[in-house]
Amino acid sequence: MKILVIGGTGKVGAEVVKELQKRKADIRLLVRKDGTPTPRGAEVASGDLLDPVSVEKAMHGVDKLYLLNAVSPDELTQGLIAYDLAKKLRLKHIVYHSVFRVEHFKDVPHFASKLAMESAIREFEVPFTIIRPNYFIQNDATLKDALLKTGIYPAPLGNAGISVVDIRDIAEATAIVLTSDEHDGNTYNLNGPEALSGPIAASIWSKLLGKEIRYAGHDMDAFEEQMRNSAPSWSAFDIRMMFQGYLERGFVAETGDVEKLTKLLGHAPRRYEDFAAETAALWK
Repeated sequence: MKILVIGGTGKVGAEVVKELQKRKADIRLLVRKDGTPTPRGAEVASGDLLDPVSVEKAMHGVDKLYLLNAVSPDELTQGLIAYDLAKKLRLKHIVYHSVFRVEHFKDVPHFASKLAMESAIREFEVPFTIIRPNYFIQNDATLKDALLKTGIYPAPLGNAGISVVDIRDIAEATAIVLTSDEHDGNTYNLNGPEALSGPIAASIWSKLLGKEIRYAGHDMDAFEEQMRNSAPSWSAFDIRMMFQGYLERGFVAETGDVEKLTKLLGHAPRRYEDFAAETAALWK
């Protein structure tokens, strides 16, 4: 049983590959450039999601597909090309990486792309499983300078909070689904065990770093302007709309989500505070 992994060199996909290798899965990675660093033992195919010929070549001889395509202005086109080819070649199973509460965020560009992908996947006859992760805990590993130098927690999580999830739990759940035939047709909301708000996050980091950390609040105009310093303008706006949606519509785990993920993993999902403690120790 060979699995084609699309998105296997990114932050989440690399962890999925690690978990698949722990389970001795037969993996082929799709990479855009020859010479891209890849895990030892993984077969590699070169291709681009906007080049159907290369993607179809990479799919020959595989049984399952893990589809995690990057957020981009043409995300939907890339995803549909991969899905349509998987349908054409009659793959046995597709696991699609979507996002939590996607149907409530139709005004957020990359959520809308994922919702359209889910719609296509559900309409046809290729066996599928959809995973819908919440906001990644590990996103906060990039906040070192803001926390240590300015004493500010800058992510506009709001006061109600969101059920942040550890990438390692996402990867483990994905590998379990990919290496089993028991999950066809299922959709899994992947949420952490606690709702993290901006003030709570600031309090956690204050204790761990031994200094006062203030929550920056949620001025979305200022946040978007700051994002444009490190991301293209379209991406800064997309991310702004995502966080604004969190504030307006909520992003807290639904009833039964955490219990369902606990059963799938065989252990409780990881806590934000434990991640923060690990990260603070590395920074010191």
